[in-house]
Amino acid sequence: MKRIIRGLLGIVIVLALWQLGSFTGLFDESYIPPPTTVLPRVLELFTSQYNNAEDSFIRDFVATMLAWFVSLLIAVAIAVPVGLLLGSVPSVRAATRVIVEFLRPIPSVALIPLVIVLIGSGPEAKISLAVYAAIWPILFNTIYALDEIDPLQLDTARSFGLGRARTMLTVGLPHAAPFVFTAIRLASAVILIVVISTEYLAGGAVGMGTFTLKWASGSGRQDVILAVTLLAGLIGYLLDNGFLRLQRTLFKWNQTTGAAT
Repeated sequence: MKRIIRGLLGIVIVLALWQLGSFTGLFDESYIPPPTTVLPRVLELFTSQYNNAEDSFIRDFVATMLAWFVSLLIAVAIAVPVGLLLGSVPSVRAATRVIVEFLRPIPSVALIPLVIVLIGSGPEAKISLAVYAAIWPILFNTIYALDEIDPLQLDTARSFGLGRARTMLTVGLPHAAPFVFTAIRLASAVILIVVISTEYLAGGAVGMGTFTLKWASGSGRQDVILAVTLLAGLIGYLLDNGFLRLQRTLFKWNQTTGAAT
């Protein structure tokens, strides 16, 4: 309860400083409208005012969240098996180390022009870039988790005649699960950032980023633009908090839950 109160107090202080900056003229209201103007717009985004035949924020909102969901599923489906493979087979890990370390630092946003040329600016572009960005934290947390397995557990499994694959399923995967879930929680925020950024920079047909771009280049309504920005931050917070609560419920037995990065 105290943690929630402290969090709310922090939000109130930021909003108060923001409002004070607008009131004193420190912030130009034509560029940074006060929170008393922006906050009501967040709710209005879901009303008929911003959902008509020409423009539909709800459609854009659903498109962004659907891309987020699909990207997360694909990233998990790719990164977890590959992480288990690299973490359990040293020869494969050594052979792929150079290419992995080469690809990992490349920002997803830097790949936007290449992706547009190869597959266009549709949903496939933002999903591909989001998957690329999300794979790395999941992959490395999975590898890290396998490195931390007690060798005695592996020796015990082998003494019972378990093969490499079965050992990974019965010993490696359960041990890695809390670390993997932590990575999924972190990746969910990364995916949301990349999806909205790609929608904005690549100019896709639908999405929250596309909606923001239309209002920025059309009417220049900063209050609407900031409202979408605040909504994106709120969505990110709710996703992270939801994953964290689920993580604590699923992995109460593991004291290292949430410790991995």
